[in-house]
Amino acid sequence: MTNKTSLEMLEDGVAVITLDDGKVNAMSTEMLTEIGSQLDKAAEEGEITVLAGREGIFSAGFDMNVLSGGPEERKAMVASGVKLIEKMLTHPQPIIVACTGHAYPMGAFLMLSADIRFGASGDWRIGLNEVAIKLTVPHFALALARHRLTPPAFARITTAAMFDPETACSSGYLDQVLPPSKVKARALETAKALVTQLDKQSYIGTKTRINGPVLAAVREGARKDGLID
Repeated sequence: MTNKTSLEMLEDGVAVITLDDGKVNAMSTEMLTEIGSQLDKAAEEGEITVLAGREGIFSAGFDMNVLSGGPEERKAMVASGVKLIEKMLTHPQPIIVACTGHAYPMGAFLMLSADIRFGASGDWRIGLNEVAIKLTVPHFALALARHRLTPPAFARITTAAMFDPETACSSGYLDQVLPPSKVKARALETAKALVTQLDKQSYIGTKTRINGPVLAAVREGARKDGLID
């Protein structure tokens, strides 16, 4: 395990995963795998999880060095992203995102896979900008976006729209926008409240019913993208 992420188990049934590669939290295969491993540890302990970025950045998305590299490395990275999306959609406890700044794909995909999303106000941009960087949006990503975003926001994917936090909130990327100093605190406060508010089995059953269709669509999209068999 490298230091691209850290996991802190709090005493009150809450786990905090912090993304911090010292730069822009580029989602390499290594970082995606780390996040998945941290979520597995949180699940083993039955912890509600807060997934937070570093100050000013949640994630700049997939590692561009890998995207512009060889096809096998690129495929492995994107497939790791799909695996993490699936893990989040089926995670047995709520995942709450504290979006601390910019969120480009794959960062935006993680937000769309979470249960609750809080975002920091400010001059940040959130969205799916693949078309602007000479990429066709993958089928799996469109399936996830269709499930979470408003129809107008979904339509803007074709023009690589990147939204400010308030517009991202009304578009479906976020649930609430707060001052930067309060984002992580609100996420923790919400997580602690859910520890006593939710019945675990009812949560799992309801999440399975809600996320079942999008999970199937994501997997079918990944097959079309040639990422899984």
